[in-house]
Amino acid sequence: MNWDWEKLKEQQQKMGGKPPQMDEIFKKFKGMKFSGKIPGGFFIILVLIALALGSSTFYTVGVDEVGVVQRFGKYVRTAQPGLNFKLPAGIEKVTKVKVRRVYKEEFGEGFGERARFGKESETASVTLMLTGDLNVAVVPWIVQYRIKDPYNFLFKVQNVERLLVDMSEATMRLVVGDRSINEVITKRDEIAVEARELLQKELDRAQTGIHVVTIEMKRTNVPRPVQPSFNEVNQAVQEKEQVIYQAKEDYNKAIPAARGEAERTIKAAEGYALDLINRARGDATRFLARYKEYANAKDVTKRRLYLEMLEDLFPKLGPKYIVDVNQKNFLPLLNLTKPMGESK
Repeated sequence: MNWDWEKLKEQQQKMGGKPPQMDEIFKKFKGMKFSGKIPGGFFIILVLIALALGSSTFYTVGVDEVGVVQRFGKYVRTAQPGLNFKLPAGIEKVTKVKVRRVYKEEFGEGFGERARFGKESETASVTLMLTGDLNVAVVPWIVQYRIKDPYNFLFKVQNVERLLVDMSEATMRLVVGDRSINEVITKRDEIAVEARELLQKELDRAQTGIHVVTIEMKRTNVPRPVQPSFNEVNQAVQEKEQVIYQAKEDYNKAIPAARGEAERTIKAAEGYALDLINRARGDATRFLARYKEYANAKDVTKRRLYLEMLEDLFPKLGPKYIVDVNQKNFLPLLNLTKPMGESK
C-alpha cells in the first residue's frame, strides 16, 4: 500500500508537531501487507543508505589515542580525542592509533623464541650472542616503546613492528659484541642505556615514529651446555685474583717494613759517622791545644802528660807492691801470689 501523507500530517499535528518515532515506523512496517511488488522500495533503500552514510560521518577518538584521517587513501589530518566529523565511508577513512599506550617486545627464554626465517626447523634464539672476547652469552631483554608520530608509524615503514624487532636485535648484538663476557653479565644497566640510545637513533633515522621508553636487561648467562666449564673458569679466575690479592697484601706488608729497616740503618750509620767525626774533631782540637802548651813549656807539659798517663794507668793495673832496691829478700809473711782481700 502507498504512504498516506495526509494522514501522516494529521497524526503529526495531533502529536504536537513531533515527527514519528522510529519504533512507530517499524510497527507500521510490520502491520503492512504487501502485494507482489513493494511500492516505494527505492525510496526505502535510499533512506537506509542515507542513514548508513550519516552514521559513518561521526566517530569518537579515545583519550589515549588519535585518529589518522585518510581521504581516498591519502593522509589529510590527525583528529584529537573526542567526537569528530568526517566525510562518509568510502571517501574518508579513520585509523585510530594509541599514542599513550606503552607497547612491549620481549626477547629471550620464557618470552617465546623468534624464528629468523619463519620456519620451525630454522628457528634460532635471538638471545645467543658473541661477546667481544669470543664467548657466547644468553642475553634476554625487553623493549618498551610508545608511538610518538602516528603518521610515520602508519605510512613511512611497512611492517614497523618487524623492523623494530630486527633493529632491537641488531643493536643489542652490536653493544654486546664490544664487551667481554664478564661485562655483559655484570654491567647490564650500562648495556641497556647504551642499547636504548643507539636503537632510538636508528629508529628516528628510519622514520618509524616510535619512541623507545626503556630497555630492560634480564639475567644474562652463558648457554647451559657450557655452564659447568664456565663456572670452573670463573672459579679459577677468582682463585687467581685471590692469590694476587694475597701477594699484594704481603708485598704491602714487607716493602714498608724493609723500607723502614733500611731507613733506620741509614739513620744509625749517619749518626755513627757524625759521632766519629765529632770525636775526631774533638781529639784534633785537644791535641792542637796540648801541642800549643807543649810549644810554650815543653818540660812542664811533658811532665803533666806523663803524670796524667800514670793516673789513668795505675787504677787499671790492680795491686801494686813497691820494693826498696836495697831490700835483700821479701818479707816472710807477705804472700805475693795470693790475691788481695782473701784471708790468710
